Amino acid sequence: MPPKILLVDDEDRFRTTMRKMLSGHGLDVTDVDNGQAALNALTAQPYDVVVLDLRMPGLDGVQTLKGMKALHPDLEVIILTGHASMDDAMEIMQLGGTEYLLKPCSVEELLDKIELAVERGSTRQTHGPGRVT
Repeated sequence: MPPKILLVDDEDRFRTTMRKMLSGHGLDVTDVDNGQAALNALTAQPYDVVVLDLRMPGLDGVQTLKGMKALHPDLEVIILTGHASMDDAMEIMQLGGTEYLLKPCSVEELLDKIELAVERGSTRQTHGPGRVT
């Protein structure tokens, strides 16, 4: 069964293009255009990895990440943003974001990060939280 990816970005063209490219590499991708829709999607079904934009109207990426971690503390979340700042990166990591990538990034780089995130999630499910193998 392919990994389930939730792609959250308010830019329609970017989201559509990225969904097609990731789907073309065998991933099961659902995309939404805002933070609240992402939280609703996570409530409705589980995802292996979330790819989350930081700057969105309504709930921004930081607020959305907080809500996601409240629902699923072990959820793998990759931040993909065009607006980098050291403060944002530090806050994201403190909140449990696992990767912080800058747009534009190559599909290969994003696929590598998704693969690592899926592996981390699988290891945690197999061995439990906090255990290193």
